[in-house]
Amino acid sequence: MSLRATAVVATLILAVGATASAGSLKGTVKAAGRNVTEAVVYVDAIPGKTFPSPSAHAKIDQKDMEFVPHVLVVMEGTAVDFLNSDPVLHNVFSPDKCAEKFNLGTWPQKQIRSYTFKRPCIATLLCNVHPEMEAFVVTVSTPYFSITDKNGSYEISDIPDGTYDVRIWHPKRKAISQKITISGDTSSDFTLK
Repeated sequence: MSLRATAVVATLILAVGATASAGSLKGTVKAAGRNVTEAVVYVDAIPGKTFPSPSAHAKIDQKDMEFVPHVLVVMEGTAVDFLNSDPVLHNVFSPDKCAEKFNLGTWPQKQIRSYTFKRPCIATLLCNVHPEMEAFVVTVSTPYFSITDKNGSYEISDIPDGTYDVRIWHPKRKAISQKITISGDTSSDFTLK
């Protein structure tokens, strides 16, 4: 390759890199003056962009009579494997229409059943054998999401610069949406009611 051709290619690479800049969004989620754990923070959509479904399966365990994790966020098109780690029969079903009101039946310890979450949805998971068990799968349309930790902190990386609807959902609080402009590393704190 000639020196001139190499210079043209290098210029194009730099131009593409400059137009495709990405940043991060981080902060905390609070309610009633306290940090909120298990809040899902996500970019609702990137206009004009779609994202391929992940090939890797997400996992939820049924262990010690609980769903683990209690809240899971996945992209649409993600298959979730449900493992029964308890020495009793378990079931997984969702009464929510956006999750096709699926029911995976009942199965014993060490077995797995799977379900693919096909569209944006907040699905409640229940076990008809143990009515005290409950969990949630939040299905979103972008790979830009996070769940708050025990300090109420979240961080979402590699978001293309732009202005987006950022949504915050929690199983016991009212969901909110806010327009946020991402320009490099951006901070935003949220308060739920």
